[in-house]
Amino acid sequence: MSDILNRVAEVIESRKPGNGGDADTSYVARLFAKGDDAILKKIGEEATETVMAAKDARVSGDGAKVLYECADLWFHSMVLLVQFNLSPQDVLDELARREGISGIVEKAARKSD
Repeated sequence: MSDILNRVAEVIESRKPGNGGDADTSYVARLFAKGDDAILKKIGEEATETVMAAKDARVSGDGAKVLYECADLWFHSMVLLVQFNLSPQDVLDELARREGISGIVEKAARKSD
């Protein structure tokens, strides 16, 4: 599963300033050039579109748009990870750390940090 995530992350990394990304020809390089606010705004847009697609899918019974919007949300979240020198493996490791821990317990532990 993580092979595709790693390949996409590598391409995103190659678009960072200093790694050869050209904002004139690369959407991701353009996002990096605009900075954190542009990346965060895009994640917010994609999250909203994912929610709306899910609401529509409940009515229509067709989850294809949910899948499409989730892919966009994951992609833009990966751009954010790369922006902060994090990787998909870091997220998978965090999920593995949480595996078997009650969500209620995990959330309470974060409050005490």
